[in-house]
Amino acid sequence: MPNQLNITAATAEPALLDLPWHLPLEDWPSENIAALPKGLSRHTVRFAHLGSHVIAIKETLFELAKREYEMLRKLEKLDIPCVEPFAIINNRSDQNGEELPAVLITRHLKFSLPYRAMWSQGLREQTAKRLVDALALLLVRLHLVGFFWGDVSLSNTLFRRDAGKFAAYLVDAETGQLYDSRLSNGQRENDLEIARVNIAGELMDLIASGKAASEIDAGQISQRIVDKYHELWKELTATEVFDLSERWRISRRVQRLNELGFDIEELSMSQEADGTRVRIQPKVVDAGHHARRLLLLTGLDVEENQARRLLNDIDEYRLAHQRPGADEEVLAHEWLSEVYEPVVGAIPSEYTGKLEPAEVFHEVLEHRWYMSENAGSDVSLLDAVRSYVSEVLSKRRDEEALIGSPTTENITLAEAIPSGLIVVAEDDEEGDWRDRV
Repeated sequence: MPNQLNITAATAEPALLDLPWHLPLEDWPSENIAALPKGLSRHTVRFAHLGSHVIAIKETLFELAKREYEMLRKLEKLDIPCVEPFAIINNRSDQNGEELPAVLITRHLKFSLPYRAMWSQGLREQTAKRLVDALALLLVRLHLVGFFWGDVSLSNTLFRRDAGKFAAYLVDAETGQLYDSRLSNGQRENDLEIARVNIAGELMDLIASGKAASEIDAGQISQRIVDKYHELWKELTATEVFDLSERWRISRRVQRLNELGFDIEELSMSQEADGTRVRIQPKVVDAGHHARRLLLLTGLDVEENQARRLLNDIDEYRLAHQRPGADEEVLAHEWLSEVYEPVVGAIPSEYTGKLEPAEVFHEVLEHRWYMSENAGSDVSLLDAVRSYVSEVLSKRRDEEALIGSPTTENITLAEAIPSGLIVVAEDDEEGDWRDRV
């Protein structure tokens, strides 16, 4: 007789009961499967439809599923970029009563890509460098909260576009360990060495299969994560000593940390006995400095570099539309309704699955800059949007849409399904949106 199914879920979702848990994942029918790009995994992983969502289901031992589920929830509370844990299911059995593996379920991260999805036309060296830089930042953030990953790799990471760069998200926390105190130098260097070796192997695999550009040096790029990590770690944690006459360096240090996207909780300062030198030690607490500021000003929740770009555009809007008594919040909301929302709303519905809205806005601004440079004069935002849609966006592949047909191969988290449509905006006869105030 089949065992009684045991479901532990973060949120109540009765639709979970409708999925064919009595079948091994590799035997699930196509109507339950979301056909998404495949990656590499040591486990059997499938994507499934759950109401309006897509979930990733990984078969594993119950103890491992439970541990990873709890670890992902802890990392979520620490504001670490990672996939969202959804449920664990055990006591699975088939129609004959034979035991089936437990599963870990996570929500699919929209507009995310596994690194292997970057080589549809051959992984370029610059793209590989940007992926490694994003992974280095993620590893620094993990180490700052006391998390030892133990299996750092491109394969265990998802990437989202972030204003020309990438933002990295942890996918696999199976080997991770969270400590109450900061990691030792040995633990951090061990994680870095694991990362270096794994990245080199992953890139050499792509090069050998002809799926990466020939000029890519796997050893050099894998070393890049070590160098980038050390650069970030030093900036975020190092003690700085300077002459008392150079007190401006205090605010400059804070500024550099903010530019990297980090806020500090406190700044420890001490003066040496002779009174001529000052020692400062920042206590970094949260990444996402620009994202939090943008969220407060506009309600937009985007990636860090996207937020930085949008804030710059808000600043330009404020300079062009200064009025007595108008504070930053008021002008930011005007920018939202007069600039950002019209641009996003002008994207035809058939193209809304290609990029997330904030990335589209960033690319429109880039496209406008190039158009203006070529024309030798300012190009209106409206003209830039029309040109961008026709010449750029229409030729991109969907990064939110389902592609291909169901696969039975082992895969990792990848892309998501369409989540709605944006109404096409009518042609604006009033000129540039920036001038309508």
